[in-house]
Amino acid sequence: MEQGLGWHGDCKMHPLDGGIRPIGRNDSVSLVELLNLIDHDADTTSIDGSPIGLRRVRSGMALYHEGAAVEAIYFVRSGTFKTFKTAEDGYEQVLCFTGRTEVLGFDAVCGGQHPDSAAALEESSVYVLPIAHLFTLAQRFPVLERAVLLAASAQITRRGEIAEVMAAVSADVRLARFLMQLSQRMASYGQSPRRFHLRMGRRDIASHLGLAHETISRSFGALATAGCVRVSNREIEILDLEALRQYARCTRARVDEPGRADRGARSAERAGAAESTGTIRHFLQSPGRRSHAASRTSNTPRAARDAAVP
Repeated sequence: MEQGLGWHGDCKMHPLDGGIRPIGRNDSVSLVELLNLIDHDADTTSIDGSPIGLRRVRSGMALYHEGAAVEAIYFVRSGTFKTFKTAEDGYEQVLCFTGRTEVLGFDAVCGGQHPDSAAALEESSVYVLPIAHLFTLAQRFPVLERAVLLAASAQITRRGEIAEVMAAVSADVRLARFLMQLSQRMASYGQSPRRFHLRMGRRDIASHLGLAHETISRSFGALATAGCVRVSNREIEILDLEALRQYARCTRARVDEPGRADRGARSAERAGAAESTGTIRHFLQSPGRRSHAASRTSNTPRAARDAAVP
């Protein structure tokens, strides 16, 4: 098991200088390497080995900071980053988690400065395309222009997926949708969609989903009790992918989730609420799935305890 299982991602580091080097001090690799990462169909025969930068970023260190002038766009070669905005009181609102093949800093090109910050959640590396050279290289190598457009399109798609997660009323459903998206991303990386290691801490997940970190622990427990997942620290195993998918499709709040219904209308809606209490449970307690969930969680207290992430 990896050493990073103690939710170290909850600790704020992101120093301004220690992990950031000037553009000119990156290691150098061939542009072909970047193109092969982003676009497997790219025809790189016309590329003459033009060099681009490769930067390694230690866990907890910043790649760039909110408000800084944009110098380059970055393509993640390895590792995971979080992008976030920092409030005046120091609170970090996590906007997105970015992994292999994805682009960072592209949204700063039009405004000239970064609208958010990016920090590594583990040992990571990025390809560096300086803004000063980006457009010249794109004109010289149309295959690079195609790769940048593909990466930008993927980023827009990811933002749409995040909006879909946030549209869920229930905390449990938000978490289920988040885990489904992670599962799909793991599959796209050629890794197991059912067993994966969370690179982010519970506070980062909570901030990303607009929830309290205590709620995240309870929601993991609810998914474990339902037989959808097994959780051990940051190790996630999806036990019933179809059940988790059905959970993620639910659009209504669970009645036992405090603060989700309008308090003023609660008494008037109580009769109808009784009918909707099992919206999520309805998906999970069909005869076939009930026996499956029971076999997965024969020891319910233990499942819930294991899922109560620290």
